[in-house]
Amino acid sequence: MGGEKPSWGVGARDRNTRKVLSTAVKLFERAGDEYEQVVFCHDALTGLRAIVAIHSTALGPSLGGTRFYPYPSEDEALEDVLRLARGMTYKSAAAGLDLGGGKAVIIGDPATTRSEALLRVYGRFVESLSGRYITAEDVGTTQADMDVIFRETRHVTGVSRALGGSGDPSAATAYGVWWAMKAVLEALDGSAVLADRHVVVSGVGKVGTSLVRHLVEDRARVTVTDVSEAALERVRRDFDVEVARPDQAHLVACDLYSPCALGAALGRHTIPELKCRAVVGSANNQLADPGCAALLEDRGILYAPDFIVNAGGVINIAEELTGYHRERAYAHIRRIFDTTKWVIAEAKSAGTTTAAAAEALAEQRIAEVGPASRRIRTFGAPPRGR
Repeated sequence: MGGEKPSWGVGARDRNTRKVLSTAVKLFERAGDEYEQVVFCHDALTGLRAIVAIHSTALGPSLGGTRFYPYPSEDEALEDVLRLARGMTYKSAAAGLDLGGGKAVIIGDPATTRSEALLRVYGRFVESLSGRYITAEDVGTTQADMDVIFRETRHVTGVSRALGGSGDPSAATAYGVWWAMKAVLEALDGSAVLADRHVVVSGVGKVGTSLVRHLVEDRARVTVTDVSEAALERVRRDFDVEVARPDQAHLVACDLYSPCALGAALGRHTIPELKCRAVVGSANNQLADPGCAALLEDRGILYAPDFIVNAGGVINIAEELTGYHRERAYAHIRRIFDTTKWVIAEAKSAGTTTAAAAEALAEQRIAEVGPASRRIRTFGAPPRGR
């Protein structure tokens, strides 16, 4: 490929070294001992700027997608990758997977920054972590990107079926959210039937669109919104659903409100304005801060914790590590129905929020299984059915 050899880590010798070191200092102050490893990468030739955060490998190698996004600053990118990595630990643990939590961000606009060279350098960066981190698709990255990264490392999932993978995990994520919605309705009304229920889907990217398809097939009444006019028009045309403005969607009276875009959709300004009975969405980190769970509880709005209901994607791609089998993967995803019901019942029994009950479930599994797992595990290239 030519050019300067990429530098891994905080000590990279480039013109941004001082800024990176300053960010690293803030990182250590913010993260304390909670995160196992946070690594920065910069490659001058391709313009790659990336951060990988490994939150935990207590249950296995950390798995989490690579988000490609034009963050305004490295501080904001760092904040996002830390939150996302922690969420992946809880997601995998609660889903019963032998995986830890990690996440990566590439700083930049994928429309203008993405290139084969950049992705291949990033793939070598992932390879340098020796299996402690396994990457996958996320906001701003695609299955095609994972196929390029796969040329440099086997520590990647969600690659195309031609390469022995499971393909785009978006449909699997939507499938899990759909089953979680059924569980929430059963908890509320004693019936899991979605017909004639009103669902507002905020964000109709790949996951949101797949979710809308399930809802329409179930004869639910659906309202959608998105910041992209083109995405809204496509979904309205394809599914004949109602449309709301992005800043007004949470004000629509409905049974279920489903945040399916970026995080922090539920904050101290939006929660008092919600007109739904429950929140069930695919977005990661939906709560702007931990106190928002209690705000939803106080308003009588049932919150289905995001890392419980959106685990379908990670369950699906985890199947790749032992040889992908779609029916086995989707059978595991359907268990999200039972897990969601259990979390709701446990929260009611314990007199706590559903968010606290879900975190306790994940933490208990890490505490019970993690020590035994660490004694016998070594990291290496994941076995694949190729």
